[in-house]
Order: sequence, then structure tokens, then C-alpha cells
Amino acid sequence: MTDIEPFDLPALTGHALIQDYVRRLDSSPGVYRMLDAQGAVLYVGKARNLKARVSNYARPSGHSGRIARMIRETASMMFLTTRTETEALLLEQNLIKQLKPRYNVLLRDDKSFPNILVAKSHPFAQIKKHRGAKSEKGDYYGPFASAGAVNRTLNQLQRVFLLRSCTDATFGSRTRPCLLYQIKRCSAPCVGRIELDDYRTLVADAERFLQGKSTAVQANLAAEMAQAAQAMEYERAAALRDRIKALTAVQSVQAINPRGVPEADVIALHVEGGLACVQVFFIRGNQSWGNRDFYPRTGGSESESEIMQAFVAQFYDDKIPPRLVLLSHGVEDADLLGQLLSDRAGRRVAIGVPQRGEKAELVENAARNARESLARRMAESATQRRLLEGLAEAFELPVVPRRIEVYDNSHIQGAAAVGGMIVAGPDGFIKSQYRKFNIKGTEITPGDDFGMMREVLTRRFARLLKEDPDRQSDAWPDLLLIDGGAGQVSAVAGIMAELGVEDIPVIGVAKGQDRNHGKEEFHRPGKRPHALPMNDPVLYFTQRLRDEAHRWAIGTHRARRTKQALANPLDEIAGVGAARKRALLAHFGSAKAVARAGLADLQAVEGISATLAQTIHDHFHARG
Repeated sequence: MTDIEPFDLPALTGHALIQDYVRRLDSSPGVYRMLDAQGAVLYVGKARNLKARVSNYARPSGHSGRIARMIRETASMMFLTTRTETEALLLEQNLIKQLKPRYNVLLRDDKSFPNILVAKSHPFAQIKKHRGAKSEKGDYYGPFASAGAVNRTLNQLQRVFLLRSCTDATFGSRTRPCLLYQIKRCSAPCVGRIELDDYRTLVADAERFLQGKSTAVQANLAAEMAQAAQAMEYERAAALRDRIKALTAVQSVQAINPRGVPEADVIALHVEGGLACVQVFFIRGNQSWGNRDFYPRTGGSESESEIMQAFVAQFYDDKIPPRLVLLSHGVEDADLLGQLLSDRAGRRVAIGVPQRGEKAELVENAARNARESLARRMAESATQRRLLEGLAEAFELPVVPRRIEVYDNSHIQGAAAVGGMIVAGPDGFIKSQYRKFNIKGTEITPGDDFGMMREVLTRRFARLLKEDPDRQSDAWPDLLLIDGGAGQVSAVAGIMAELGVEDIPVIGVAKGQDRNHGKEEFHRPGKRPHALPMNDPVLYFTQRLRDEAHRWAIGTHRARRTKQALANPLDEIAGVGAARKRALLAHFGSAKAVARAGLADLQAVEGISATLAQTIHDHFHARG
């Protein structure tokens, strides 16, 4: 790659600036960036011919409103040449993900998708849900559209194939079968109720089912049931009959079971009113493993082809694509996109826009879902917009808020204290922006809500001021909502004044008379408290915001309290990981016994060196 530095042309902007750049470019493939006067990236694009592509922006007319605005705001450009077009496409996607330019189509959901893992590090394989890097030994099946889809499938698989879901540690500690064995969801290999070879047969059947070979599995079970009945092993025959029924139930709940499409992602796009919805259906082993909808950020004037290409390239940035990707709309650089996906998968990936047959039916089904999802989204957005406008009117806000941050604390007499922040905006709750703050201040008196709120807000806004002092990003709130009355609001206003952030409105929501739901009082700095009418939608909206913050803070507090309750003193010792902790506990029986052990006894444990034994001994000795 070759980096072409921006030219120093402070007097030129817009079309004139771009025309001057074009004279200095060649026909190499590469990536270009358009920047505003503050140096913020407006747009990132790729080109197989930089000179030809950038010259399109040099024309004074013929652009959409979005592109015309972008050109007017452009104060400088940066260029990076690459050896190939595929390299340029990959670099473009990396820069879009990193910089999030205002005028690019941007996929805003970065959640990973869950898989089913048949873990094989143990002789008796474990079946479980897995999310994240595929570093554990075993076979992975997925992706599934949601955790719910995985849980439903795991539940059915347990009924049919009786595979264990417990951890290796639980497996090793069992002395009698667990409840799952009693309700016929596990074959209890932990206590020898099934032989290893028979268990491996169950694992193989489960994997054949996940690969789409359920008909063969069902036929084998039926043959086994007939043999058992003929041999008058009626109990075994009844158990096999129940498994066949469960397998039939699994097959019947699948929404779409395409016969001619063993593996594909079906991606359909619908655009309306300047908004876009993309539906992705996952087909694996001739079975539908669920769907997920996405709402990429667009400028409102991009073509369907442009949106689809940007979505597909970004969607597979951190996911392995299947062998076939079916699209509702064609893309401009289908061959280039196919090469990029093939490189990521390490095998050929085909991209198609089917016009007839079963594949076209799959795409049409996804497109229908996209239309319906976008219609629901637009209706919800209209309602949310009216609520935000009503909120601004009710509390005399300077602008209709696009980002509301709601804060709450949770603790039990100061123990396991946490602060919670939730975020809401035109699209409802933005759960990816939720934050939790473990209260760390040692000078805070247990139960001091003011002190905890001070720490939370100081940490939140000190970081914002450091990362974005000019407030160029969307991370700055337009409104702070606090669970509390006049005292809390006054304290928050003082904290914000100390930080030099005094222009963000603050509203406190207090329970009001008799602490009744619906009689909330609202407090603002320097103004008398007031209430909203009982039937006012804005009242219900603020209640929902306050209750969501309360739910988030309590959940975070409970998680921290549980973690503290389950904490083991050995976790605090440097050099003692999971394996050495297991060895110590197996040898001594408890952490308390480890604390009382002498150096010689500690060194007798497998994996504990003389140096580590001294470290462990010193750790507990220093405590007492």
C-alpha cells in the first residue's frame, strides 16, 4: 500500500478542492477519505480507479442531496493506494468500522451470533451454547439468530439424544444422577448409566441431525425400536419411541426447511421513507436456524444496491460466511465481494440473486419479513418521536432530546455498590450503550447515594471531556434523568458545574406523595417541583425510563454480589489459575485448609513449584 498525503490547499473547498486533487491522482485502486474543516472523516470510499471515481465528485451538479451536502462540507481528502481491488474493499470496510463516517452506510449491530458446541475435550462430549472465539476443542454448529433459538434447539436435542450439558467439574463430582436424568434429558454418563461407545453413538446421531441428516437418524431409531420390540425389550422400545416423537417435534417446529439449500444466508432489504431494514435468515443443514433484523444507518438517498453491498461487506467482517449467500438485490461489485468473502472463509463463497424456484421463495419470505419489520419500526419510531417532543415541551427543554441518559444506584447498606446508566433515544432503549460503574471510592460512607452519584458522573463526564472535548460525537447526552428528588438534582447540578458541563438539562424523578406510582414529582435546578397529569403519555414514558434504569442497576448489583459471594481466596493469588486452583482444592479439600497448610504440604501438590508455594504461603500469612 502507498499512502498519498493530503495536499495543502486551505483556500479551496468542495468541488474546487476535489478538482485539484483529481489532477494529481492516477488510476490505481485504493481508498479515499473526505474530511471536514475540523478533520473529522465524512466519508470513506473505495475505487478500482481512484482518478475516475473521485472525478465524479468534481462535477458541480447531478448529485443527490446527501452527496451534495458531503461535497460542500469537504475541506480535505486523504488517499491510500492498494495493489488490488479486493485489498481496497477490505481496507474500506476496516476504516468504516473504525471511523464510523457520517455519510457511509453503517451497520450498527455488532453483536456476535451464538453457536452450538459439541465440546470434545472430555471422553463424554458435552453439548452447550457458545458465543465468541472458537478456541475450544470440538465441533461448532451455527450461527443461530439468537440465544433463544439456540436454547430451544438444545432443549430438543437433549430430549432426543440425551447428551450431557454439565461442566467437566460438575461431571467429575457427581455421585448420583441429576434431575435431567430423571426427566429423560440426559443419559447420566457421569455415574456410568451408559457405556462410552453407546454415548459416542448418541453424539454422532446428534451431529448428523445438526448437519441436516435427520431422516437417516429417524430411520435408525425406528429400526432400533423395532428390534427392541421384537426382542421383547419393551422398556427400551418405549424410550426409543419417545425419542422419535421428540425428533419429530424438532422437525415440525422448523419454520422453513428448504430441501435444495443445505447451507446459505438469505439477506433481504426493504427501503422506505429514508429508512432501511435488512433481514438475515440462517439456513444450515437444510434447516432454518432463525432470523435477525438489522437497521443500518443510511443517509436516505443511497440506492438499494449500495446499501446491500455495504451491509454484506460489514456483516461478514467478523463472521465466517456460508458457501452460498442469497440476496434480494444485486450489488455493483458482486465478483469483488464474492472474492472478499471467499478469502475470509478460506473456500469459495457464491453470491446470487435468485429469480425463480425454491431459492427465490426463500428470498421473498425474507423480503416480506423485512417489509413488516420496517413498518413496525416506523410506527414505533413515530410514537417515540412524539414522546420525545412531548418531553421537551413538558420540561421546556432547549431541543428535542436525541440521547437521554438515566442514572441510578443500587447497594445493600453500602455493600457491592454499583451505579447504572441506561440510554434512550429516537429508536427506544439503546442497550449497547448501557454502562455499569462499580463504586470504588474508599472515602464514600456506606449508603451515601450522593457520594456514589458524584463518582459515577465524574467518571462518565471526565472521560467524555477527555475523548471528545469539542462534542463532535453522538455520545454526549441532551438530557440527564436522575432517580431522586431536589437533593439529588441539586447535587448533580453541582457536580456538572464542577466539571464545566452546565448546559445539559437535569431532571429528577421522585416518587411523590405516598410514594405512589403515577404521583411522581419532577425536580429541576432552580425551579419548583411539579407533577404531570395522571394520563399524560410523557409521565408513562419517564416512568419507563426510570424503571429501566432501576432494573439495570439492581441486576448489576445482584451480579456483583453473587460474584463476591462465590469468590475464592485462591483467585487473588498471582500464578494460581483455574488448573492449579482445582489441584489445590482437590488435595486439601477447601481454601481454608490451603491457608493453614505448610510450605512442604503446598509443594507436594502437583503443579505447585517451590516459588509458587512460597507465594501462596506468604499470601495467607500476610492476612493473619
